[in-house]
Amino acid sequence: MERLRVATYNIHKGRGLDRKVRIERIAQVLQEIGGDVIALQEVLSIEQKKPEDHQASFIAKELGMHYRIGETRKLHGGSYGNVTLSRYAIVHSNHYDLTQPGREERGCLRTDLQVEPHRVVHVYNLHLGTSRRERRDQARRLFDSGILRTGGSKSPRIVLGDFNEWTSGIASAFLGEHFESAPVRFFPRTYPGLFPIVHLDRIYFEGAGLEVRKVRVYRSPRALIASDHLPIVVDFRIRRC
Repeated sequence: MERLRVATYNIHKGRGLDRKVRIERIAQVLQEIGGDVIALQEVLSIEQKKPEDHQASFIAKELGMHYRIGETRKLHGGSYGNVTLSRYAIVHSNHYDLTQPGREERGCLRTDLQVEPHRVVHVYNLHLGTSRRERRDQARRLFDSGILRTGGSKSPRIVLGDFNEWTSGIASAFLGEHFESAPVRFFPRTYPGLFPIVHLDRIYFEGAGLEVRKVRVYRSPRALIASDHLPIVVDFRIRRC
């Protein structure tokens, strides 16, 4: 295996900048990207209605991928939160509650992917809060509680999602102390979609064998209106150990 394409995308429950909820449009953007691993935030999945109302299942079927849901709360009778999609088998998953008292529910979804017979990649899909103090406490919890520690595992780890930091802040600083960043060199802004002014979405990584080959904000005509965020896409090279 040489290439691993990873993306993070806050899909805003499928509601685009035209105010239309069209989850099939989100699936089309992801098909354009062609990712191997995709971290989604703000996904709403409602059972026993139209297939497209269960957004996680609908997107997974359209892309032919496995998926796991990290539910942060119930919304309209459905599951709302983070979703990780993978072309590789998901051998383990766990949702961690990052909610701070009095604030909106937030979480981190860990999925362990069997990308090769003897190689597992740990993926952490997170959505942090909107206040600075909230993000500070959430970043500390990620490390102090051991969420981002795998018991000495040497397997590659990728941490990605919506950090809600309009500038490089305390959560980014915490991650930057322990992980390498996959920075977008030109026009890194991802929010709001059509005329983005801030860089909310980020990807970090660490582990032997992972090399960044290309990083970009994906700006197809469809992606510019499909959500209020734009996806970030990273092509990794995985060296054989």
